[in-house]
Amino acid sequence: MAGVLAPRVVVAHRPTEWDLLLERHATPGQVRFFLDSRGTGTDDVLDRHRRQTDALQAVEAAIPPPWRRSRVGRADLARFLFEPDDIVVAVGQDGLVPNLAKYLTDQPVIGINPDPDRYEGTLVRFQADDIANLLHDTYTQQARVEGRTMVEACLDDGQTLVALNELYVGHRSHQSARYVIAAGEATEHQSSSGLIIATGTGASGWARSIATERHTALPLPQPTSRRVVFFVREAWPSVDTGTGLTEGLLERDDHLTVLSEMDDGVCFGDGIESDRLSIGWGQTVTIGVADRQLRLVTS
Repeated sequence: MAGVLAPRVVVAHRPTEWDLLLERHATPGQVRFFLDSRGTGTDDVLDRHRRQTDALQAVEAAIPPPWRRSRVGRADLARFLFEPDDIVVAVGQDGLVPNLAKYLTDQPVIGINPDPDRYEGTLVRFQADDIANLLHDTYTQQARVEGRTMVEACLDDGQTLVALNELYVGHRSHQSARYVIAAGEATEHQSSSGLIIATGTGASGWARSIATERHTALPLPQPTSRRVVFFVREAWPSVDTGTGLTEGLLERDDHLTVLSEMDDGVCFGDGIESDRLSIGWGQTVTIGVADRQLRLVTS
């Protein structure tokens, strides 16, 4: 139909180690000198760079010529304007997908693993050779798309933040976080190393580490289940602070609230501290299952 825009494919990536070393040392010769002087050499770094570059080139070569295309680096995601009908292709490690997720609404994401020998591929489960068929099936809505649960924090001034793996709430530095936590009918004044609220996707990472260390019987959620789990880290027992409300499950309509007693509290998602909510003394952050989901192409 005349006037209808062609589909657009947005290829997202992150800089390789070689890219970062070039940015720091300016020339390939200086990079080689730097690595050789430390007994590392360039072979592995260049091999990883080559695999990433080859995967990016293969993906872009497979995009049908009439379609529109764009490439965006991880550092520019916050400034990039995604269109509602974009097909997003993430080329890189699994962690690139959570980096993307907070900036998307309903756009489907195809994860391409450029180096299956090094990257597990939980979220980037395809190789570059698969992309042509995946683009066709995604555009024609024949692809299988899995809705991955996300977690959302809402500050009492209207600011919000979503994450695919987990949110962290605590002090901006390594000081103890002081706050009042409430879940359901339970409430407690606490001092701790902060708390995390994790989805089923994030349950294989930080949340699992905490759950394993404390030998909890709390069941961790599945990636598509509409629930999240919270853990308080190293709660400190004192005459004024307790340790009775340190973990729990939040169903779809449940909420956890944290009333800050910190001048420099923060909430950030998926390990990206630069994109955060600043929580001052007396502010409340409310956390629960997000309405939106990541739409991950699985076949």
